[in-house]
Amino acid sequence: MEATFKDFYDTLIENLETYTGEYESFIDYGPDLFKLLCDLLNSDVDRSLKLPICGAIAYYVAPDDIISEQIYGPYGYIDDIYLSSYVLKMVGERHGYEFIQQKSSLGDVEAIIDECEAKSLEILSDEEIKSIMDYIGL
Repeated sequence: MEATFKDFYDTLIENLETYTGEYESFIDYGPDLFKLLCDLLNSDVDRSLKLPICGAIAYYVAPDDIISEQIYGPYGYIDDIYLSSYVLKMVGERHGYEFIQQKSSLGDVEAIIDECEAKSLEILSDEEIKSIMDYIGL
């Protein structure tokens, strides 16, 4: 019997496909931000950005991050999305958003990153943001 493996991106999509809550407008970007981080890691991104990118990718799969998906369901992706947007802004500042856009299947990637960061910041407390950064060492 051959084992079939599911890509983590597909798992994220499944976890969020039925979510219709208050934060749906930006939480639905979570899987695409994860995929974009993975694609950037496999590109010619500046070496100094690889560690923050790896940290943001790992944060998605960490079972006990600051706002756990296991406890809070889709709401638990808000911290992951915040961290993704933070790291993607680092990449955008270094390489330009055109560089990111080339790796993305999203529409206006700069606007989406800005939206995800802004909406996450409306929800997360300063203490949660500090805890997120401490968690991955940024």
